[in-house]
Amino acid sequence: MNCLTGLLLLPLLFVAALSLPAATAPRPNILLILADDLGFSDLGCYGSSVATPNLDRLAAGGLRFTQFYNAARCCPTRAALLTGLYPHQAGVGHMLGNWRPPSYTAGLGENTATIAELLRDAGYRTYHIGKWHVGGVGGNLAPDAPAARNHPMNRGFDRAYGSGGGGNYFALQPLYLDRQKIQPGENFYATDAFTDNAVKFLEAHGTEHKDQPFFLHLCYTAPHFPLHAKPADIAKYRGKFTHGWDVERERRFAKQKALGLFPAEARLSARDPEAKAWKDLTAAEREDWDLRMAVYAGMIDCLDQGVGRVLDTVKKIGAEQNTLVLFLSDNGASAEFLDSWPNPGRGHKPGSEIGSRDSHKCLEVGWANAANTPLREHKMWDHEGGISTPLIVSWPASRLPAGAFVREPGHVIDLQPTFLELAGAKYPEKFKGHTLTPLPGKSLLPALQGKSLGERTLAWEHEGNRAVRMGDWKLVAGFKGPWELYDLRTDRAEMNNLAAQQPAKVKELTVAWQTWADRVGVVPWEQLPGASYKPNATYRKKSEAIPAAEKK
Repeated sequence: MNCLTGLLLLPLLFVAALSLPAATAPRPNILLILADDLGFSDLGCYGSSVATPNLDRLAAGGLRFTQFYNAARCCPTRAALLTGLYPHQAGVGHMLGNWRPPSYTAGLGENTATIAELLRDAGYRTYHIGKWHVGGVGGNLAPDAPAARNHPMNRGFDRAYGSGGGGNYFALQPLYLDRQKIQPGENFYATDAFTDNAVKFLEAHGTEHKDQPFFLHLCYTAPHFPLHAKPADIAKYRGKFTHGWDVERERRFAKQKALGLFPAEARLSARDPEAKAWKDLTAAEREDWDLRMAVYAGMIDCLDQGVGRVLDTVKKIGAEQNTLVLFLSDNGASAEFLDSWPNPGRGHKPGSEIGSRDSHKCLEVGWANAANTPLREHKMWDHEGGISTPLIVSWPASRLPAGAFVREPGHVIDLQPTFLELAGAKYPEKFKGHTLTPLPGKSLLPALQGKSLGERTLAWEHEGNRAVRMGDWKLVAGFKGPWELYDLRTDRAEMNNLAAQQPAKVKELTVAWQTWADRVGVVPWEQLPGASYKPNATYRKKSEAIPAAEKK
């Protein structure tokens, strides 16, 4: 189907960027911004009441994708985004456990080349800021250290500032600048530190390398747990969510329909069965949950403020018109509950205020369900709530149709072929002596021009959760659960399971999923070390040890 029927073709500048050789094309700068655990509806332009004016402005002047996908969790999505391969093909089939090479390893495989490596070879100056999480940033950071093979600067980035994963926003560790380990310092807050360094890199680029296009990959950790925000950002939202998650979901869904994200006849998924009805909570519980959501909203608000500062800097260095900006999230909102106290790494210090340095609270299932409105399930699941992300695309020089929606399905594996086409570069068969796995994705440029990408087959697997989408049909299952079949054209919320009525379609898609799984290197979850973890009553369905206090 044509996602933007009736829209005019983009101007000659845009067409030239697709067809001229790299040496003469007006190649755009690329600013790729990634949020962490941000739900599908958490931005104002996707249904939220949280203040995100900078991202909303990008959406108003550009495009919003309504069916864009990630790989359900942080490491797999980042591996897929950076390499253009499915996570298992890239060596990150789960997280960073060296469980079963080549699909389940401690980092990106030698069969991969990152966007940064290929763009740098094409003449771009490349920068990474924030969360990396695909290996290579712990221990010895020397260029020739084997463990550092996947450090950002060994994977194509000219400059790098950030951390391997997430953690305490006020005391993030490990932290590095280029190859040097550094300390957070006083008054540190991760979101602001990432913004500050992005601004510094851009300003230096505008002074020292303005003759080169840039690729800046800015990876915020917000709003991933722990829920940490600055007092002023929390105060802005305190008391704004006392209506609860049930009403919040209804409000967001109504706004999504008003915005045009979903048709009037679309349905809201039922409240997650693990979440209580808001009316059944005590007054003290409601106050606690209101504060948690206020902190979460403050984290998103601060992220948006940072995006605004970065965009102002892009304008300051004269690069605003020809900078392609993309914003998305690595997975859906997280329903996890993690409290390992007295272990402070992921433990909430008794008596500490939620949102402060010593606290460690999570969003959990009720609010995560609202964040992913109107979709089912959460981070780590392959239902729509786990794998769907907002995607905003802005590029002033191309004059994208302002405020339009792209309703074509897309995936993070499509970003590398898109950027290579814009750069006038080819994906090589070999890179630095290693044979590369061919790219499974497609360039998104036709969709940006209002054209169809054609019918696609996309697939997922994480911790035994699995899915395949062929056209509008989607087959999905939780670990050891039965296959469910949905027609996403009319049922994006996955409410009407058609598996019993459509056995032939179930069989067809089951074969398609297994063929994909065999090709990319999926190993049955029960055969891997993480499968020993068993979900418990607190709904923390992930491969981490249960705190001692909960074993009693």
